[in-house]
Amino acid sequence: MTETIKLYDRDAYATEFEADIISCEPNKADDKQFDIILNQTLFFPEEGGQSPDMGILGGFRVVDVQIKNGVITHTVDISAGDCCEAEKETGKQITGNEFEPEKVELAAGVHVHGKIDWQHRFYNMQQHSGEHIFSGIVHRRFGFENVGFHLSDSVVTMDFSGVISPEDIAEVEHEVNVAISKNIPIEVTYPSRDELAQLEYRSKIEIEGQVRIVTVPGYDVCACCAPHVKRSGEIGMLKVMNYQNYKGGVRISILCGFRALEAFRQKCDIISELMGIFTTNQEAIVDNVTKLKAVNQSLKSELGTAKSALLDYKVAELPADTEDAVLFEDGIDTNTARNCVNGLVEKYSGFSAFFTGNDEEGYSFIIGSKNADCNTVVAALRNKLGARGGGKPVMVQGSVKAAKSEIEEVLKEVL
Repeated sequence: MTETIKLYDRDAYATEFEADIISCEPNKADDKQFDIILNQTLFFPEEGGQSPDMGILGGFRVVDVQIKNGVITHTVDISAGDCCEAEKETGKQITGNEFEPEKVELAAGVHVHGKIDWQHRFYNMQQHSGEHIFSGIVHRRFGFENVGFHLSDSVVTMDFSGVISPEDIAEVEHEVNVAISKNIPIEVTYPSRDELAQLEYRSKIEIEGQVRIVTVPGYDVCACCAPHVKRSGEIGMLKVMNYQNYKGGVRISILCGFRALEAFRQKCDIISELMGIFTTNQEAIVDNVTKLKAVNQSLKSELGTAKSALLDYKVAELPADTEDAVLFEDGIDTNTARNCVNGLVEKYSGFSAFFTGNDEEGYSFIIGSKNADCNTVVAALRNKLGARGGGKPVMVQGSVKAAKSEIEEVLKEVL
């Protein structure tokens, strides 16, 4: 099949287009969806680590866009609404896109009108252009390659081939934002093979067909298939959200532009709420949380000591003239429960069982014995109450979602 004409390469800012349906087939995974191939499209597919464009085609919602061997497939949902999510939220549009009111027949040979979700496209462009500048600076300063890139609707991650210190990450972030403030033109070119051979650029791997080069003068030159903003100022800003050592290098998460603004708003809301809870200013929140954590740990320790003492009392109250011992107690940690069972096993010749939890959330259990196979008890709990767990004959552990009375009834049958 002939490769799809990529209209987004000609104009990343175009939002609507006309096309002819080359093929239309039912989606194999969902009978409410159809896979459509057009002669040309503005929809950028999932490619190069970036999520695909969204929008509407022939009046139907486009839920996925994929590319294989140059052919782009649009998956449309005939049960979905008529408009893009961005267009449903007043005040969040970057540019005015009108609804597509009319649905057309989806069949080969039909002429259709398509419209991308511009807000989603522009937000992705901001992220990708910001990532290029960040990766270009890292490559120039440290010689590291971007060996892993993922751009979803909520986060951008970059995996670099070497470790970068927090201080250096902060410096790179600052330099990126300086580049953004310069409002540098971002260039897209299609060099010949001879020109490409002489060009120094990132992502210099063997690519079939024409190589598309995206250049941010003074900061980055990279092979890339995705739409980008025209000038760096449109990125708005870049903020590093997180970083961690990863596979011998470092994974850095960033957000740019409006997505960075939304993340900042969310963090401000959290800080404001914490300021209200602690009745303090922003600067004192960490100190207040640290003190609260210390108090909480102290109280947990005191509570643990009290529960252990209570547990010792309950163990002492268990009848001595029986082969089996069963205890129910809420809020006991696994180590304490296991130690308790170990002590009971020395005292009772049959089964020693400890259940911790409550009727609403269910119970965790540990069962031990020196003389019998504990898996028989687990099997009974599994058959009657759907319990999960197992282990060696001398000791098993697991969980069961049931009331105490139901557990006791099963135990009466097997103990």
